[in-house]
Amino acid sequence: MIALTLIQIIQVLLNVLWWIIMIQFVLSLLIVFNVINTSNNFVSSLHYGLDRLTEPLYRPLRRILPNISGIDLAPLVVLIVIRILDSVILPNLAVSLMANGAM
Repeated sequence: MIALTLIQIIQVLLNVLWWIIMIQFVLSLLIVFNVINTSNNFVSSLHYGLDRLTEPLYRPLRRILPNISGIDLAPLVVLIVIRILDSVILPNLAVSLMANGAM
C-alpha cells in the first residue's frame, strides 16, 4: 500500500515537472519573439525562477548533447524521460510490486 502511494506521488511530481518545463518553453518563446518583455519584474522573476528549477536537470544533458546551431535539446530529452517514467516504468513497477505482494 505504501509503495503504491509513493508511486502515485512520484507520478504527480513528474506531472508538475512536465508543466513547469512546458510553461518555461512557452515563456521563452514569448520572450524571444518580443511578445513580452523581461524588463517587467513579474516576467523577469518568473523566467528566473523557472530557470533555477530546471537548470539542474538540463546541465548534465547539455554536456552530453551536441550543439545544434543554438537549439537546446535538453528540455525535449527531459520531457521524453518524464513520459517514459510516467507511462512505462512506474506502472510496470506498480504491477510488479502488486504481483509480489509488496503492497
